[in-house]
Amino acid sequence: MKLYYISAFICTLLCAVRAMADNGLAPEVTDLNARDISFEKEREMPYLTQPVITTLPENKKDQLPVGALGKQSVREKAVFLYAKELARPSENPKNGKTDSLLIAHRGKLVFESYFRRGRANFPHYQMSITKSYTTLAVGRAIQLGYLSMKDLDKPVVHFLNDIKSGMLTPGADQITLHQTMHMTSGIRMSNKNIEEIILQPKLLLGQGHIQAYLQFSAPISPHPRLYKYQPSDPSITMQVLESVVPGSAKIFIKDELLRPMGISNYGWQEDVSGFPKAAAGASLLSRDMIKMGLLILSRGKWKGIQHIPESFLEIATSPLVQTNEENFYGYFWWSQTREINGKKYPIIQGRGAGGQFIFVFPSLDLVVAATAHNKGMGRMLKELPEALTQAF
Repeated sequence: MKLYYISAFICTLLCAVRAMADNGLAPEVTDLNARDISFEKEREMPYLTQPVITTLPENKKDQLPVGALGKQSVREKAVFLYAKELARPSENPKNGKTDSLLIAHRGKLVFESYFRRGRANFPHYQMSITKSYTTLAVGRAIQLGYLSMKDLDKPVVHFLNDIKSGMLTPGADQITLHQTMHMTSGIRMSNKNIEEIILQPKLLLGQGHIQAYLQFSAPISPHPRLYKYQPSDPSITMQVLESVVPGSAKIFIKDELLRPMGISNYGWQEDVSGFPKAAAGASLLSRDMIKMGLLILSRGKWKGIQHIPESFLEIATSPLVQTNEENFYGYFWWSQTREINGKKYPIIQGRGAGGQFIFVFPSLDLVVAATAHNKGMGRMLKELPEALTQAF
């Protein structure tokens, strides 16, 4: 009898889903062009009148393999129950504003859903998870020989030719790329200095942006240093990338990191330096977020070719710093181990305020991507693993 009700429940949901998929209400923005990709435009997006959900994602020939969620009643029930909860109307500004949820299992996209402002062809604005993509850009530069693994331990000023070294705060010339990429640069800026610098934007163009951090910081303490989550460290990382790749970091990210993965419909804002932002500012399709997770899961391979060095990703996703009781930080990627129903699941995560997440479950061969417009992180970091691990 219990199985009968489960099957009936799933059948009802699937019928509704198929009806949505066939009625022409595909969650896409018509006449989309590059100038429409922005945080401001996204805020103007009207809510979908109803969720759009499929267990048979379309093959869009975008280099993302597709499959099917399968007819296992337990799995379907768990996934649909969670999707139904995400779709539930909510006025809570801190939770209940999810825009998309996508699931890839065993290398294939098997579940795709959009709610509220979620659209299949509109790149969702990304906050701090942009840092995670910056890490992959550095890894790509290493793969192509513009940086080496040994370069990670060299002082960043070694790569920044326009820095006025005689004006740096004591110890700034010892900050390494390895340190900036896990937030242990030791840079500490007073509010007064920040306010004064912001009033002189011309001084922040090019490497002047990093000159300001390295010059006006309090003296840098010897290593090891305390972890501090701050925008200076990813900004320095991006400037090193700008300095070592041919052309510019903007073109390198486009042509060498994203294009080989079939990622072309995206946005990436400029920082005050004129270079790409690294602390926040990218905009990606939810499908392309899944690709980023699959790249991590495959240890840097894309379509069988090594896109990012495995040795680099091993460090990038390792627990270099413990930030609290259960969270660890690597090269702009988070990690934790969750115990759920007596089993332990290691999880690698990209995180962005508002609710942009990539969850990589190596032991389950599972990648989940989500976007939202919540205030803060919401409850997904805690609830999604509990809701989905048992299904897979």
